[in-house]
Order: sequence, then structure tokens, then C-alpha cells
Amino acid sequence: MGSFSIWHWLIVLVIVALVFGTKKIRNMGEDLGGAVKGFKKGMNEAKDDKAPEAVTQQRVQSEDTIDVQAKEKSDV
Repeated sequence: MGSFSIWHWLIVLVIVALVFGTKKIRNMGEDLGGAVKGFKKGMNEAKDDKAPEAVTQQRVQSEDTIDVQAKEKSDV
């Protein structure tokens, strides 16, 4: 009862195809493939990004506040 034979997997595949239909299974496969491609592209872009610019700070003498000037990330 440890491992399943090829016949068990074929029967499971036929049942899944009957329940969901081949079109839905194909669409799920395309969506999963697109998600993996997007993930890989994002990881490659993250490696190529430059180090973030330093944030400049200035301490105001009259108060205990810190003025910070931050720059927004631009999508190039």
C-alpha cells in the first residue's frame, strides 16, 4: 500500500479530467507557467537593480524632529 502503480495514476488523471474538464486544466497550466515566468523575471530584475540611494537627513535645532528627503523609485 506504499506506492501507487501507473494504473492508479491513470485512473486519478481520468477522474480529474472528467471533473474539471481539459480546458480548465489547460488554463490552470498556462496561468501557473505565466506566474513562474513572472517570478523568474522579477528575480532577475531584482539582481540587476542598483543599490538604493542614501537618504539625506537634517536635524532641526529648534525642535526634536528630523527632516528627511526621500526619492521615489522610478520604473525604467
